[in-house]
Amino acid sequence: MVWTEILTAFALVLIIEGLLPFASPNRYRQMVAQLVMLGDNHIRTVGLVIIVIGLVMLFVVRN
Repeated sequence: MVWTEILTAFALVLIIEGLLPFASPNRYRQMVAQLVMLGDNHIRTVGLVIIVIGLVMLFVVRN
């Protein structure tokens, strides 16, 4: 059961990550070009914020 949930979560991540490049490849390309120009600390901060949002959502959904 645990593996099923992990694989389901991973599949959902792939689906969500694929939406923007599929729907708007030009905008996706622009966003990636902007991301390359950001500093490491800024990228880490964005990553941390995304992780915290995900953890809060997971906590709310599971409780």
